[in-house]
Amino acid sequence: MEFSRLRKITALAGVASLAIVASGCSGGGSDEPASADNPVNLTVTTFGQFGYDDLYAEYEEQNPGVTIEATNIDGSANARVDAFTKLAAGSGLSDVVAVEEGWLGSIMEVSDQFVDLNEYGAADIKDNWVDWKFEQGTDPEGRVIGLGTDIGPQALCYNQELFEAAGLPTDRKEVAELFGGDDATWETYFDLGRQYHETTGKAWYDQSAFVWNSMVNQMDEGYYTADGELNIEGNEAMRAQFDLLAAGTADGLSANQKQFDWGKGKAFVDGSFAVHVCPAWMLGTIKEQLEAAGGGPETGWDVADVFPGGASNWGGAFLSVPESSEHPAEAAKLAQWLTDPEQMVKQSAAANNFPSTLDAQAEIVEAAVPNELFNDAPYGEIFASRAEGVVAQFKGPQDSEIQENVFAPALKILDSGEGTADEAWSEAIQLLNDRVVNN
Repeated sequence: MEFSRLRKITALAGVASLAIVASGCSGGGSDEPASADNPVNLTVTTFGQFGYDDLYAEYEEQNPGVTIEATNIDGSANARVDAFTKLAAGSGLSDVVAVEEGWLGSIMEVSDQFVDLNEYGAADIKDNWVDWKFEQGTDPEGRVIGLGTDIGPQALCYNQELFEAAGLPTDRKEVAELFGGDDATWETYFDLGRQYHETTGKAWYDQSAFVWNSMVNQMDEGYYTADGELNIEGNEAMRAQFDLLAAGTADGLSANQKQFDWGKGKAFVDGSFAVHVCPAWMLGTIKEQLEAAGGGPETGWDVADVFPGGASNWGGAFLSVPESSEHPAEAAKLAQWLTDPEQMVKQSAAANNFPSTLDAQAEIVEAAVPNELFNDAPYGEIFASRAEGVVAQFKGPQDSEIQENVFAPALKILDSGEGTADEAWSEAIQLLNDRVVNN
């Protein structure tokens, strides 16, 4: 679907009217529009692969008087620490702050420290986004504190060369059928892993924590109930998934890699593992890892339109404007421009992620640009398909903390072969009590 002219006009009108709307707002700083006579420096903090560098330059060219000072933190976990350190200090946050879905819940607990973007026209453009993404950025009082950037529908990455060597199909449609197509299950995923391991002696997946994240994100309720209560201890369904993963890891399916490191990318080029869970943004992460290790399309990575257990979302981000910004109107204007469908298409090309606005998704699908690094896979078509049926899971205030500092170290016990499923689960509960319940 072509990006409609009507949508462009609407979006441009929205941006143009921003300063007018802003004149009546009660932000924490100056609302005087930027101009050559009134220069404004806007600070922006993002993390990981955001793909904004060219867009910053484009925005500065279109908006005389605006200078963007950008900071990109190496990962979401460090960005969360940075944001909450500055919130606690009462100063230091950038004018525009990128917030990851996993710690959006903790931002919602202090949502009054962020500008309600409805005051700058957010409600007028809410239909740009998939409905659940816009709702995620809205607090219980109806204040929009984050405009969505990307989403993370999950597909399955696999290595063609390793599959061929193991006698498995390599064509991505045949691979999707191998895992069960629309009826793909985690049981089939682990059984195929055992078959692969018995044939090759090699690991199936890189490490357990990412597989676990995917399994939990797929549940109707994850670490928190929809009412915001912790949902781990005594959760039989979650424990059953944990045991399923633990059994696979005990059978030698994990390569015990360090997440977001992978031996400086070497594990992606030396055949250490054959499959990888792939929320859309992971393609950008893998690209970075392959480049670091000197790998390219010849390494054989591909991505199939299938995922065990069906549709799910892992990650994605939002742009927020803190109340401490000295230029809330200009900051909101920039956040809106960066999340406009036209800019999202460019961001997606630069960062290898998948946009959260409907027009941007449609344009990427229609363009059908093959991803050379992943065997020319039509990634837009694949992730649009994977996004169908996604239901956003409620994220509580300590979701990221539980993911990164409760279950990741507990699962490392399994990956390293230093404990049983019972011991690893007990460690997770102990860490949960130490770091969340009693902290």
